[in-house]
Amino acid sequence: MEGYLFNAAISVEALFSFSSQLAMLGWVILIFFPRKLKLLNSIPQYIIPLLLSFTYAILMLIYFFNAPGGFSSFKAVQILFETDSLLLAGWLHFLAFDLFIGAWIARKADDIGMSRLFQAPILFATFMLGPLGLGLFISIRALFVASKDPIHA
Repeated sequence: MEGYLFNAAISVEALFSFSSQLAMLGWVILIFFPRKLKLLNSIPQYIIPLLLSFTYAILMLIYFFNAPGGFSSFKAVQILFETDSLLLAGWLHFLAFDLFIGAWIARKADDIGMSRLFQAPILFATFMLGPLGLGLFISIRALFVASKDPIHA
């Protein structure tokens, strides 16, 4: 039954909404809350990405092997993602990895003493545009480190 998962126990839309809200909670904690609280910091850094990753893995194990399409060509991927449950799995993939990378960026930015006000737009870019935010951080980090200590640039 398209649109429902796990023998109609939960709809794709409900899981999409819950997962998206869970990831949003992680981003709010990451951007606005103090990182010195280790337990709170572990929520966006490990707990939420792990929950999203497990959900992704379950969806892939249940639905991938019986779905049309695959990863062999662009057209095959397009066909694969016409299956709601696998489109949702793809979304969970983005949510988990982007949040994990955002937490890595925040940790590395803290390590080099980058202001939280300077980090916020980089983290927002990572939240909205994933790889663009990562590329932005790597570029800015290189400049930031070079300006602080030219010997280690």
